[in-house]
Amino acid sequence: MSRLSPWPVVAVGAIVWKEDRFLLIRRGQPPRKGGWSIPGGRQEAGETVHEAVHREIREEAGIDIEITGIAAVVDLIDRGEAVINHHYTVIDMLAEWRAGEARAGDDAMDTAWVALDDIGAYDLPDLQVEVITQAARQRRSAAA
Repeated sequence: MSRLSPWPVVAVGAIVWKEDRFLLIRRGQPPRKGGWSIPGGRQEAGETVHEAVHREIREEAGIDIEITGIAAVVDLIDRGEAVINHHYTVIDMLAEWRAGEARAGDDAMDTAWVALDDIGAYDLPDLQVEVITQAARQRRSAAA
């Protein structure tokens, strides 16, 4: 099977908590334009994972965060018949809101602080629901 890119693309995201709610953005660009998502994007050359997370959250939501851990590392692979259409390795960080008012910026159309009990109303992909749920468990364990 050949591929469009000779290697996976590294991307980052963050499950950002403010009190008992986490941040979602409504995507302004494909894939899933108009859908809700964990904020994040591609890591740029010369940028550490932490720098990439801070930049992406500022660009998409206009807030400052403190990274507190790694929530998950997942692979998003779109396998075509003869090629791999794309392969992203996504490093999702656990983070806490520190400053700023969440507002849509860059590739986002909207932002929302969401209670875990309301996650079903946002039509997230199953994998994102799993990552957010895992991040909530990690956050509770760290606080105990």
